[in-house]
Amino acid sequence: MPEISSFHFPSADGDSAIELLAAMIEIPSLSREENAVADYLEHWIESCGYSVNRTGNNVWLMAPGYDAEKPTILLNSHIDTVKPNAGWQRNPFKATFEGDKLYGLGSNDAGASVVSLLHAYFELVAKEQPYNLIFAATAEEEVSGTNGITSLLPLLPPIDFAVVGEPTEMNVAVAEKGLMVLDCVVYGQAGHAAHETGVNAIYEALPDIEWFRTHQFEKVSEWLGKVRMSVTMINAGTQHNVIPDRCSFVVDIRSNDCYSNLELLDEIKEAVSCEVTPRSTRLGSSHILLTHPAVSKAIQMGRKCYGSPTLSDMAVMPFPAIKMGPGHTTRSHKADEFIYKHEIADGIAQYVELLAGLNLKQGI
Repeated sequence: MPEISSFHFPSADGDSAIELLAAMIEIPSLSREENAVADYLEHWIESCGYSVNRTGNNVWLMAPGYDAEKPTILLNSHIDTVKPNAGWQRNPFKATFEGDKLYGLGSNDAGASVVSLLHAYFELVAKEQPYNLIFAATAEEEVSGTNGITSLLPLLPPIDFAVVGEPTEMNVAVAEKGLMVLDCVVYGQAGHAAHETGVNAIYEALPDIEWFRTHQFEKVSEWLGKVRMSVTMINAGTQHNVIPDRCSFVVDIRSNDCYSNLELLDEIKEAVSCEVTPRSTRLGSSHILLTHPAVSKAIQMGRKCYGSPTLSDMAVMPFPAIKMGPGHTTRSHKADEFIYKHEIADGIAQYVELLAGLNLKQGI
């Protein structure tokens, strides 16, 4: 594990943020295995002179002088990574600098957001703000686990607004598609394939699979478009000469902000004949109004607003939130993932510009 010097003075130009990110890259932090990187981040922040809170593999700070009369803003990003794929040409757990690029697993998704939000927090708490401020680096985002932000939110004071750090080129995702995964089962009757006996469960499943392929839900979102359904896995049969009596398949559903996952589930169950079991309905779609003070400020700064097809911890936040961070989403989960160093410095500056003196009560 990289060593921590006796005391750090976080710099506004991004140098210390880049050094911190380089150290974090070299500590494997796969989902549900974030303990070591959480330890490092906790001790690093303490070495900067700040009081740190820890629950599980979640590290969080609250600005001193909490005032219940003020609104509260949460700055959140995740410290876990996906597993490196086989295409890496560099060591994914080695921070490699090449010109303006920093290569390493989690550099873009979402280490750059973690260190940029943390350094923006350092700058913002140095002056009195019209809100309370909390920074949280959390676990299990990549697997939508319950031991990350979901477990932390009940321990925090009520949150009025959140910035979720993900690679968006510092543009603002004002809406995000939700996710619901369905396990579907159709039953038939086993028989010998050489005889006209049995009921083939695969054939019985075909009408439902075709429905999932072709059905269009009526409501279309301004930001997120249509609800998207995809049959992504199918399993049936035990051997070539036995008519299968069971066919199971998996459906990936990306919901828009016009429907809750429960509404979609009800409509699906009415339309298909197969047995339908959702793995979870908690990862719903979300959106925030363009008139929200933070969104209005971002637009004034020249940031673009868009609807995001990818899921983040914003899905489990029952309060207004935006997704915004340095890096580019197309670099995520790819071999030789990287971040430009200048993106981190720019990210810190833009976070501070967005949040410094922000009045959440204005226009609401």
